[in-house]
Amino acid sequence: MKLLREKLERFRRSQPQVRRDATEDIFERKLYLYPSSFEVANYSHRTPLVSFNPGALVKDKTLYIFPRMIFDYYKYVSSIAFLKVSIEDVLNGRLKTPLRCKILIWPRNLWEFLGAEDARAHLVDDRIYILYTGKGYYLEEKAAKRRDVLGFAEIDHEGSALRKAFFRIRGKEGDYLTPSNKDSTFLWIKGDKAMMLTRPEIAGLRICWRAEVDLKEHVILEDALTPVMNFENWELKVGWSTNAVRLSRNEFLVGWHGMLRDDLSYRNGLAIVDDQGELLAVSDYLLSPKGLVEEYGDRPLVIFGDGLILYKETLIWVGGVSDYIIGVFTTQLQKALDKLRWLRG
Repeated sequence: MKLLREKLERFRRSQPQVRRDATEDIFERKLYLYPSSFEVANYSHRTPLVSFNPGALVKDKTLYIFPRMIFDYYKYVSSIAFLKVSIEDVLNGRLKTPLRCKILIWPRNLWEFLGAEDARAHLVDDRIYILYTGKGYYLEEKAAKRRDVLGFAEIDHEGSALRKAFFRIRGKEGDYLTPSNKDSTFLWIKGDKAMMLTRPEIAGLRICWRAEVDLKEHVILEDALTPVMNFENWELKVGWSTNAVRLSRNEFLVGWHGMLRDDLSYRNGLAIVDDQGELLAVSDYLLSPKGLVEEYGDRPLVIFGDGLILYKETLIWVGGVSDYIIGVFTTQLQKALDKLRWLRG
């Protein structure tokens, strides 16, 4: 942990301001999916109380959606569901509901005892790799202590989990965990090696990092864990919002979010990174909650994650809205790229 604190301190001292406190919302509101929009096929409760913060990926003309679902308010325990829809129907703003889905990931381990949250989905050959937040406990001196970990699930083509684990950080003195690690996505995966954008909590601060990971042992390599983007002085924290979309051989587009000090709202922008996770370009805020439907929910003033899709020339952001519904937001790719400022490259 000492090495990461030193990296963080050096980065924060040297990092200039790269973004402005400005919002230009360029996304069209295409449709909303409410809890009543879903019919759960494999659980005793057919309709969730809330459904939000979905991961997403596209295969041919099919949009895969992985919504976070909650069925009671006593412990507010989340699961991750799965459904398929026509991407053309989504872009036309019409889906026949209720949409049949099934629970894919639910708490089965101590480290995710309080919920499986906020999926980022990746298609790897005939498998789906999902990064998510495991909200749970660890035991210390016979007492259960709270901790959020970066969960990982490998899903087969039938929707069954082949393996589940969570990532530790591997340093010279062994493996360890930070108080929290979430908001992560893979850039690329080659066998058991991968490059990841991630958000560990170091010294109480939450900023954007990049890292190399070992998928066989589920470890993040400490030596390669490097800060990428800091929160600005009007923000409390910043994190990666979505999966990464490949633009070229060496460029990836990814969504990020910042939480503002003055109203605790979550606002989102876009960034381009290279294949090592280095920040090449970044926007100001391009997507933020507007109006009653988006501003008022279980957690007000939030648009958050988790799915970013490029279909032809349309950029599709599939996100959670104030912790109760799902929104589908679209813009033209070139319009989005025009809003980014290049820092290098």
